[in-house]
Amino acid sequence: MSNPIRQIREKTVGSGHPVYVIAEIGINHNGSLDLAKKLIDGAALSGCDAVKFQKRTPELCVPRDQWDVERDTLWGRMRYIDYRHLIEFGEDEYAEIDRYCGEKGIHWFASCWDEPSVDAIEKFDPPVYKAPSASLTDHALLKHMKETGKPLMISTGMSTTEEIAAAVEVLGTDNLLIAHSTSAYPCDVNELNLRMLNTLMQKYPDTPIGYSGHETGLAPTWAAVAMGATFIERHVTLDRAMWGSDHAASVEIGGLYRLVANIRDIEKSLGDGIKRVYESELAPRKKLRRVHLKQEEPEVA
Repeated sequence: MSNPIRQIREKTVGSGHPVYVIAEIGINHNGSLDLAKKLIDGAALSGCDAVKFQKRTPELCVPRDQWDVERDTLWGRMRYIDYRHLIEFGEDEYAEIDRYCGEKGIHWFASCWDEPSVDAIEKFDPPVYKAPSASLTDHALLKHMKETGKPLMISTGMSTTEEIAAAVEVLGTDNLLIAHSTSAYPCDVNELNLRMLNTLMQKYPDTPIGYSGHETGLAPTWAAVAMGATFIERHVTLDRAMWGSDHAASVEIGGLYRLVANIRDIEKSLGDGIKRVYESELAPRKKLRRVHLKQEEPEVA
């Protein structure tokens, strides 16, 4: 099996390199730039490599028959299309996010749900793009992101094997990254199917494979890292009880800090698979081993 890598600015993503950790803010900012900055602060403090937002053009992404449906929102009861506009950041907000992330030394990018959204984000020269699971079959959108020349992550939630293969055929594997995912918010552990990581690694040996998790808890994400996921994405929130559709499937800042710290420990603990005797083992070896084979003393690591 090959060892594909991708370059995301100064970060190298691939086996043998640090896991690229993405804190997905998504729409958990609830339309507030101040809240977005607090989430950026938490992600930077936790040691994440990037934060990710979601960008939509409401008129293109909301079905026409849903525009006038009234919903309860943070701003009171209103038409769904109006709510979608309130939850979206525009150019001014993203300009400030770009400045703020630069100040904090953390990457930022977006999942773009339509072509105009790609064009809007491209003005800020993001290091990578992400195609959401819902857009895996939108080949025109995938091509539009590919044409920017940036690395492209695709997410495979709610998709069949055939739909994944069709997307990869359209895009090619050059500059592509694939994330295993299950699109339930939050996702039951019985439906995470982490062994799909192995399946994707075998099927697409020229492509870095990662994991986009929506479960509650952290253990499955750590397991994904131990299984070889080269990048990780988890939703982040200040409070899982906040109003909004994604908060319940998100990680609070304290959990995010533990998530990243333990990912780094897992990376160190995996080693290289070559058996050696460590200096720390010499005293116990001398004291506890009853039978010593006639051979040279082991080379100490």
